[in-house]
Amino acid sequence: MINFEKTDKPVNFTIQSALIPVENGYETVDVQIVDGRIAAIAPTLEVVGTPVDGRNKLLLSGFVNAHTHSSEMWQRGAIPPFPLELWIAELYDFTPLDPEQVYLSALGTAAEILLSGGTCVVDHLVMIPGRELETIAAAIRAYREIGIRAFVGPLIQDESLTASIPSGGNPQEHLPYVRSTQETLELMQEIVQQFHRPEEGIEIMTAPTGIQLCSDALFEGCIELSDRHQLCRHTHLLETKAQQMLAEEKYGCSAVTHLKHLGFLSPRTSLAHCVWLDETDIKTLVETQSTVIHNPLSNLRLGSGIAPILKYLQAGVNVSFGCDGSASNDSQDLLEVIKIGTILHNVTDFDYQNWITPRQAVEIAALGGARGLGMTNQFGSLEVGKQADLVLYDLTNLSLLPRTDPIGLLVLGRPTQAVDSAWVRGNRIIASGQITTISVDDLRRSLFERSQWVSDRQLKSVKQVEAHYRSVLSLPA
Repeated sequence: MINFEKTDKPVNFTIQSALIPVENGYETVDVQIVDGRIAAIAPTLEVVGTPVDGRNKLLLSGFVNAHTHSSEMWQRGAIPPFPLELWIAELYDFTPLDPEQVYLSALGTAAEILLSGGTCVVDHLVMIPGRELETIAAAIRAYREIGIRAFVGPLIQDESLTASIPSGGNPQEHLPYVRSTQETLELMQEIVQQFHRPEEGIEIMTAPTGIQLCSDALFEGCIELSDRHQLCRHTHLLETKAQQMLAEEKYGCSAVTHLKHLGFLSPRTSLAHCVWLDETDIKTLVETQSTVIHNPLSNLRLGSGIAPILKYLQAGVNVSFGCDGSASNDSQDLLEVIKIGTILHNVTDFDYQNWITPRQAVEIAALGGARGLGMTNQFGSLEVGKQADLVLYDLTNLSLLPRTDPIGLLVLGRPTQAVDSAWVRGNRIIASGQITTISVDDLRRSLFERSQWVSDRQLKSVKQVEAHYRSVLSLPA
């Protein structure tokens, strides 16, 4: 079991003369932080605790990376252009990780997120077979050391990879999965007991991988577990055309309708991708108050499609941004995701009045992410009483000049090394552009020494499923 040591009480501080967005522009204010929470926001406040220079800096609530797979860092840049179903087959061929690699990749993922404006990560974590508890412990150790807020959803399934591809009318034989449904649910119960520590910024989620690899019994077990322990729910949903076809084949209805019937959708349910939803599906998400996590870069990288985010927003669906894993993005730069996820949709709707503005984009990234986790009372906006998950951006940074609209520059530009400071739950994680809680140089050295250049790989698993995949999708042989 991982040893959870009681964290030190946050230091009180006052950010002085920072720029914050207000309804009709920007305002220069001081922000008092007491016991890890925002105590006051107003011009020229009395200094409480340590003064922090906010002059010529933009203060925003920290963003949420609402969907990633941290362990994929070891495969980034290595997988050729493939659609999801073949990309996963290729991913399966990589050598299984060890706990130290899990620790290092979680640390690297968190560092990249923090340095691009994020203060919270949702890690749909792939577990090492037979070493599941060690896997969770390693990732959580990394997140606690660096200080990021983390929601860890162990990626679970009870069906084998070949079950994720539609049969196309030709019934397929699938090998049984390595772990039974009941064994998986018992494992999840043990993970919750050992690692769920919401009061310390570490939460466990129930996170079945998706309808393509999970039985109804697994989803129902996750619902019961989340209700019993008040856990968030998380899953992939209709990322590809093949998954849409599979849902119709398995259920005779859409995957969204089926998950609603099971009771999986809720205000604390977040759904990654949601590329292939129809109008009825959208109404269901509004009705159940479920959240869509937009992963634009991985959707483009895997050719999955463009999620109809403008339709979701217009209908009232809560939306947040995710980087997705580093083997399908191949980065954890939240500002890059926010930019692409903002302007990508300008080509999907001719009416420019429906396009996402930079201010809407940062609200989606912060408050939208918090809402999907049921945490809007704790973080996601600059409000008195909320925990201090805050980021200061240096507006004298070359990539944020000349002085025009600070949020416009942040979202539509290409900010580099623009984060000056960041706090999570009132604890300072970044100061003067440098992470203070770990040695980034040591991390870089470890990632370099434990990896090697990859060029030509033998695609064994891809060859086993590629012919069937092309047939089902009506692609030339």
